[in-house]
Amino acid sequence: MFTGILINKDDAGYRAAIAEIDEAQLPEGDVTVSVAWSTLNYKDGLAITGKSPVVRRFPMVPGIDFAGTVTASSHPEWKAGDQVILNGWGVGETHWGGLAQMARVKGDWLVPLPKAFTARQAMAIGTAGYTAMLCVLALEKHGIKPADGEILVTGANGGVGSVAIALLSKLGYTVVASTGRASEEAHLKALGANAIIDRNELSAPGKPIGKERWAGVVDAVGSHTLANACATTKYRGAVAACGLAQGMDFPATVAPFILRGVTLYGIDSVMAPKAVRLAAWERLARDLEISKLDEITREIGLAEALAVGADLLDGKVRGRVVVDVNR
Repeated sequence: MFTGILINKDDAGYRAAIAEIDEAQLPEGDVTVSVAWSTLNYKDGLAITGKSPVVRRFPMVPGIDFAGTVTASSHPEWKAGDQVILNGWGVGETHWGGLAQMARVKGDWLVPLPKAFTARQAMAIGTAGYTAMLCVLALEKHGIKPADGEILVTGANGGVGSVAIALLSKLGYTVVASTGRASEEAHLKALGANAIIDRNELSAPGKPIGKERWAGVVDAVGSHTLANACATTKYRGAVAACGLAQGMDFPATVAPFILRGVTLYGIDSVMAPKAVRLAAWERLARDLEISKLDEITREIGLAEALAVGADLLDGKVRGRVVVDVNR
């Protein structure tokens, strides 16, 4: 038996609760992992609260990330004792996830825990930080350099935004953070933001094309914010879009793309190939300052994740939340 969060949906409704789970109930997979740490992402908040149909099968253990130790494996790449991490692959949606003390998954979904990080630190990064790195890699691949101008980061107090600011600052970029929480200005500047703007400057319906400002954008918000970011990106600049905190709509026109040659990169972290994942984690190990990671990380126990998941959706959570699944 092990402890985990279990989500059920039946005639009694949708509910998530702490439960004692029989190991025999674990789903199919060729690697079994003793989970040490998990984390909470926006998608986990949606799963726990049921505010969006993220969970596709019931019962379900949520949690799109975990870090832990292999206890059994029939996969050729992994053996008992290996330290591993998992991000995405539909875990916590269609396959039992990481907000529990045990997990069984496909070995192809796992990557080794980088030597630069502890399991806890890897989950402080989690899918949010790994996605932020994918966004930065997209801007770099586009050829955007620090000398090209300001980089806008939306949803700056969230997990993706916080890590993106820390990474971009370390790499020498001038970062402008968009947030709805003006009280967090000192915190965001400590992470590396050079300036702060109110999210209301971007979140309302805007013009098809505006004054050029951004050399590049990391957007975790979507909707009008993404449309306005594209409309104000410089000639041949790039926007990396990875989230939908404001909405999944995109009320834009083709103007920025055909008049300024702006490129919009869609950043998918869930099904990214293993080579891309390894490259992102290698860069995180090199470019993310652990001290800044510690500043944006809060630790909770498994039972607390139920309430904090709701807080996350309400915009009450700063940075990253790591979950000690064993308390």
